[in-house]
Amino acid sequence: MGRRFTRSATGARTAVGKPPELLAHDTHWAGERRTAIGVTCLLYTALLVMDAGFGTLDLTRGALWTGLAVLVFVILLPLRVSTGPGVLSAHGLLTAQTIRTDSLASIRWSDGVAQRMILRDTEGNVVEIDPTILVRNPAMWRRLDEDTRTSIRRGTLLCGATALRQLAARIDRETARTVFKVSGMQ
Repeated sequence: MGRRFTRSATGARTAVGKPPELLAHDTHWAGERRTAIGVTCLLYTALLVMDAGFGTLDLTRGALWTGLAVLVFVILLPLRVSTGPGVLSAHGLLTAQTIRTDSLASIRWSDGVAQRMILRDTEGNVVEIDPTILVRNPAMWRRLDEDTRTSIRRGTLLCGATALRQLAARIDRETARTVFKVSGMQ
């Protein structure tokens, strides 16, 4: 992350460090964004080259392929999820959702092709995230786990204990698998 420098009243530069617990971001988001850009560019180029090779490329078809490439990019671009003290935010290309994690009302699973975790706070705000984001980002999971414990102590989290136990068990399995892999004890 690096340090941020500010000037004091005397003009000297002093280092101002942020506390490490303030924000936790998805560390894999940039790679997933690059993948979305790469796949989109590859598809767009392939469509244009094929159309030009067949001699059917014109302005209308070029606009159609451009629109298709933009649509594929919008679909493939993942949410940028971050957590802070009492807050979880998910930013998409056109949307931003934020909830208070220290006053959660429910946590549910949405099973299907892409499993989702749906978090709702007491103010009615809803965020839907991929649980693998929490699995592969321990700092985000610790922050969310701490805040959900606060919600349980306050009595606001009425539905979601099972979902949290399932996620905690999954994170424990992944952590153990990583430890065994790193130590060579597969």
